[in-house]
Amino acid sequence: MSVQSPTALTHGLAGLGRTLRGLELRLEAPGAEEARHVRDELIAQIDDYLLPRLQSMEAPLLMVVGGSTGAGKSTLVNSLVGAPVSAAGVLRPTTRSPVLVCHPDDLRWFEDDRILPGMSRTTGRDAGPGGLELAPTSGLPTGVALLDSPDIDSVVDTNRALARQLLAAADAWLFVTTAARYADAVPWELLQSARDRGTALSLVLDRVPREGAAEVSGHLRAMMAEQGLGAAELLVVPETALEDGRLPAAALAPVRGWLDGLAADATGRADLVRRTLTGALESLPRRVGAVGKALDEQQATAVQLRADVEGAYERGLDEIDEALRSGTLLRGEVLARWHEVVGTGDLMRELESRLSRVRDRLRSLVTGGPAPEARLQAAVRSNVDAVVHAAADRAAERAATDWRSRPAGRALLEGTGRLDAASAALLDRTREEVRAWQGDVFELVRKEAGNRRQTARFASLGVNGAGLVVMLAVFAQTGGLTGAELAVAGGTSAAGQRILEALLGDQAVRTLAARARTMLLERTRGLLEAEAERYEALLAPAAPPTDAAVQLRETVRSLESAR
Repeated sequence: MSVQSPTALTHGLAGLGRTLRGLELRLEAPGAEEARHVRDELIAQIDDYLLPRLQSMEAPLLMVVGGSTGAGKSTLVNSLVGAPVSAAGVLRPTTRSPVLVCHPDDLRWFEDDRILPGMSRTTGRDAGPGGLELAPTSGLPTGVALLDSPDIDSVVDTNRALARQLLAAADAWLFVTTAARYADAVPWELLQSARDRGTALSLVLDRVPREGAAEVSGHLRAMMAEQGLGAAELLVVPETALEDGRLPAAALAPVRGWLDGLAADATGRADLVRRTLTGALESLPRRVGAVGKALDEQQATAVQLRADVEGAYERGLDEIDEALRSGTLLRGEVLARWHEVVGTGDLMRELESRLSRVRDRLRSLVTGGPAPEARLQAAVRSNVDAVVHAAADRAAERAATDWRSRPAGRALLEGTGRLDAASAALLDRTREEVRAWQGDVFELVRKEAGNRRQTARFASLGVNGAGLVVMLAVFAQTGGLTGAELAVAGGTSAAGQRILEALLGDQAVRTLAARARTMLLERTRGLLEAEAERYEALLAPAAPPTDAAVQLRETVRSLESAR
């Protein structure tokens, strides 16, 4: 990727930064942790380096001096400028806030928030946490600024994070290590990151014993070549006693000569800046691609978690459906209350020969007083309540079990209270819905009877009486009843149905029962969906938008087209 169109690139980079900032990657899906790290590095590099550099190509070269604890970074900076501009000593961590050293003529480039916009500025004194200390000095030539950063392996988390942020803001790295620690894992992780980003890099190998200089430096060069860093400059500083806290001129000579040469070569500095800028831009598609892949995983994980919940509650609805079909709801209290309304003894024998007499008996019991009818209505409601609540309990337990089997689901459930059982409010909502359903059934019966000549005859049974019979017809599949229960429940509900058929017609009764059953299932589905929403309330804020990965890839394509 070239930098021939700074304006277009600036616009594209700003858009990419906004897109990346909107990606939380909260689900513990495969690759999530690494992708969050890459996302944060990309945002920091866009904000702290790419945009500032594209907007000010003529600004001084910013070289970040980084390295491990005790490597001698601050001592090196102080030695190069010939003044104690950065605190050095045996107390760790020494560098608590970063120090930017530049020539006074270059100070204007760093006083505003062109680079590191989130950091406050002070001049000549410790900036404190979150600040940047500016240290202008004529000991450093114009065109080059040195930024002494905290230790990359500091015991303080914020220092480690700040060190990485500063390294991402650099045109070049001057990486300091020692003969005793150059093979440590943490420095090489960052050096590989510099390679992957295309950052210009020079290494200072400090405190090298003179008798082993060739062997140590040779081994380090071999490691650099193996890691794809063979072109990086290696500057060797021998082990020596400090003079007034600084390296003596002879020991500093390799680094001094290299820095003076860079300061004197404006074309070389511009090439270095352009090389780092181009390398960083060219690394973006690959690095953003890693975030996009993690987004795909996040979306797949969200789909799976939703499927777990949907499957659990669909199974719950199937259980309710089966309870309606099996005759389970005709057991116990409902049977007892139905007997109060129509009796059980010789009702079926009388039905064939004396249908009108049975109707009169039913009418007298239903219209003689509200108690039997009301008790039956309440028993129906209670049985449906119990079936729905039990199914919701089992569905919640299944959903929670499935989520706990997945890292993302387990993380979402932590600290959320109990979701593996029906909610405390479900029973009240179920009662309201069943009451509403019973009202719907009564209204269905009323409309059906209102269009018929037999309305007067029908009125003798009553809308509520007929409606209750329709409700029982919904439960009268009798698949789960045996023996005496089958004879009583099936027979008595069939008796009521035969009466309705005589009054309304068999097709009308079948239609009423089917519609009533459908309405009950619709209401119970709504109840279970509301229960499932407890899980969605956890998942929705954590799951990425469905088009997030597409938008990210489109943003990168737009950026590449701006080359």
